Formats: sequence, C-alpha cells, structure tokens
Amino acid sequence: MSNTLENLLSAVASGEITVQNALQSLEKNSFVDLGYAKPDLDRDRRQGATEVIYGEGKTAEQIIGICQALIGAGKERVLITRVSPEKSQIIAEQLNDYSYYDEARVGLVGGFPQDRTQGMVLIAAAGTSDLPVAEEAALTAEFLGNTVERCYDVGVSGLHRLLAHEDTLRKARAIVVVAGMEGALPSVVGGLVSCPVIAVPTSVGYGASFGGIAALLGMLNSCASGVSVVNIDNGFGAGYQASLINHIAENASQEA
Repeated sequence: MSNTLENLLSAVASGEITVQNALQSLEKNSFVDLGYAKPDLDRDRRQGATEVIYGEGKTAEQIIGICQALIGAGKERVLITRVSPEKSQIIAEQLNDYSYYDEARVGLVGGFPQDRTQGMVLIAAAGTSDLPVAEEAALTAEFLGNTVERCYDVGVSGLHRLLAHEDTLRKARAIVVVAGMEGALPSVVGGLVSCPVIAVPTSVGYGASFGGIAALLGMLNSCASGVSVVNIDNGFGAGYQASLINHIAENASQEA
C-alpha cells in the first residue's frame, strides 16, 4: 500500500491524473485482504483514528499480521484491545515498540501521541473491581490524543469520596463513569456536572447483577440528564466516544 500511495502521489504531482481520480483510486484500495481479515487503511481519513484491533477471538499471529498491514500502510500507532498476556508475549517478540497494559488487557504499537488536547476527559470508577474496564477507557482516550485524568474508587457507598473530586469533575469536557453492582454512580455524577456523561456498566456484582444487566438497566433508566450508556464492559467504546466529544469542543475553542 505504501508503494501504491507513493506512485499515486507522484502521478498527481506530475499531472498524469487528477486529484479527484486519485481520491477515487484511494477509496477503491482502502483495505488489504489478508484472507482472515481486511484491515481498513482509510479509517483515519474517514473517522480521524486508525482502525483498532479487537484481540479477543484472534490468534496472536492474526493480530501480528493485521498490525503489520497497518504499519506497512504508514500507520504510526496501533491500538489492540482485549489481548491476553499469553498472546501479548508472542506479539512483543514480533513487533517493535510494543507495550502491554495487563490490567486493561490493552496492547499498543508505537506509543502514545505527544500532542494532547487542552480539554480533559475524566475517567471515574465506582470500585477497584471496575478498574480493568476503566483503564481500557482511559488508555483508549489517551491513545486518541486526549488529556486524561482518573478518579477511582468513588462509588455511591461513600459519596464523600466522589465529592472530594468535585473541582476535577467540573473541569472535564466529558466524563466516563464505570460502575457495576446497581450502576448508580453515573446518575450521581450526571447531577453534578454540565458536560456529557458516558456510563459504562460492568459485569461486577453478585448473582442478581446478572453479569452487568442490572447495572445496564439502571444506567438506561438514569434520572440525570446528559447521561448516555454503552454496552457492558465496553471501556473502549466509552473512551472513544469521550474522545469525539472532547475533540469537537477542542476544535470549536480553537476556531473561536
């Protein structure tokens, strides 16, 4: 893909093809077929971020192949979610500049970006048991170029712990709130702040939590305005959504 892109740009520079034809050519060659996967080479242009690899259910060799395809197409950084330690060890032997964050089960090729937003994304977690999902959200937002702060173990069983961070809550442009059990924390946070709150139910809890369904339903029925909800344990989706919100606000502030 990198050679194809170089040839295409040279053709545009020499006047052999028009810019419009070059764009059409890029759209037709926007992925590479590996047989077991078709890595999307054009996603950063369309959505502002390189394709993220969901590692669960893929072999280490398949993950390596997808990473190599993305890197070969000029992508400097690649995020891999839900990677087991065993797969990560194999990946680390094959890819340069690879880091692994075991609590979140996140792998990263190429490191985090140097440039970060002026605005801040806050990740709040109800309990220590929710940290794997919270860290997945935090690392995703950092990978996408956001300034991120963490506010952990601030569940509703001790609200004074949350209120001790009230100044930080009010500074955030978007807040990801991660909670299991009855999932009450997003409603409390939503009642304290004016920014969007993204609720993440986790599968943490005793039997009647039904693997996170109780928290999910509680969050969907939140009485606080401005609370949206992602799927159970979906820290990645919440971190990505918070990044979109933060970058919209960042661009607006720069244009003002």
